[in-house]
Amino acid sequence: MICGLSKCQILIAFLKASAPVFINSSATLSPNSSMTTKELQEYWKNEKRQCKQVKLLFEIPSARIVEHRLSKYVMYKIIILQTGSFDSNKSIIERRYSDFEKLHRNLLEEFSEEMEDVSFPKKTLTGNFTEETINERKLAFKDYLRLLYSMKYIRRSKKFIDFLTRPELQEAYGCLRGGQYTKALEILLEVIGLQERLTRGNPVSIVPTLCAIVVCHKDLEKPDSAFEYGEKALSRLRVHTSHRYYIPLLETMITLAYELGKDFLSLQEKLEEWKTKKDPIRVFTLKELAVREYVQ
Repeated sequence: MICGLSKCQILIAFLKASAPVFINSSATLSPNSSMTTKELQEYWKNEKRQCKQVKLLFEIPSARIVEHRLSKYVMYKIIILQTGSFDSNKSIIERRYSDFEKLHRNLLEEFSEEMEDVSFPKKTLTGNFTEETINERKLAFKDYLRLLYSMKYIRRSKKFIDFLTRPELQEAYGCLRGGQYTKALEILLEVIGLQERLTRGNPVSIVPTLCAIVVCHKDLEKPDSAFEYGEKALSRLRVHTSHRYYIPLLETMITLAYELGKDFLSLQEKLEEWKTKKDPIRVFTLKELAVREYVQ
């Protein structure tokens, strides 16, 4: 059985789409046995895409020394690639030694058994800025991230995901609160792809980021783009109508649909249905919720 369909079913459906008069109609393909050859090929392509496990690779090709008045440290450039992908599916972030050290300390607290044999490059009193030390740490951190990602519970943990995304999200939300919607949107669009790949088993977790993107597009007077990302967020909340973002998002989508001349009545019905089932409570607007995220 492959992704819910046996090879026999696929062959029957393919032949049936190509020459239906010769195939017994009792052999059917879910969800649609009357697919054309082209439709069947596209269906099977999507099935394979859904069944293919997404894996990430970590590379640290370079580092730079940052000097401030009272501090000096090394920033390591981390490139996160999706296996079998092109450049459009890569993310680039920067982290310093202390960021890695904090991650390691946090993971030891929660995953002491899993982290028992995971080594971490030790801090040295001198020589931290020599080319030799920096190159050694580039290799060590690359192996460290690959090893962490190979462990299911760690790669799905909030602490690991936060290490890879939180600094950028904090910057983006800071820009959003300051009314810098273009800058906020630029960062959020960079982060959302990585978030999606890191949280495939928990799609609801990226709803706040999707909604922040909606807010930015809306305030930049791009209702089409706002509606597009709003639909993505709503699809993740289909069975999570008690989520704090559900009603504010629904209300925003009704406004956007009306503005764009789209079907807003079905959205209105969902809102009314929710109101009949839930006790009246104070609900923030989507923007009010967004500006409350990542407040330090």
